[in-house]
Amino acid sequence: MNSQDIDLYVVLEEGVFLYDAAHHILNGIASGDQRAIVADNQVEMAKAAVFLVLVSDISRFKSGAESLKLSWAAFDAGIVSQNISIFCAGTGLKTRIRASMNQQKLREILKLKDSQHLMLNNPVSY
Repeated sequence: MNSQDIDLYVVLEEGVFLYDAAHHILNGIASGDQRAIVADNQVEMAKAAVFLVLVSDISRFKSGAESLKLSWAAFDAGIVSQNISIFCAGTGLKTRIRASMNQQKLREILKLKDSQHLMLNNPVSY
């Protein structure tokens, strides 16, 4: 379907950015260190250098019921997260796939629409 429903948000100490794959740039979304919001109750995770947060915009799927679109979003997020893990393994970085995050606060910071769903996050560090 090539819906390209997954957006990648990069959460660093200096701020939050949305990755623009077409232009290979990071666009600023919010300033300040928001890593603790992604780490949520796992406070030690907030020490990661970067969090990659995967968000699916299910409005990009041209057909299907919402429940089916959410299933497709989960598949796509899993594929992207696996690619992040493979890259990290090949370059000496450490990561793990996480589903927990403070969804309410993160939705506000990322300024998400109703059709956008927080799926997974990968903390990345040495």
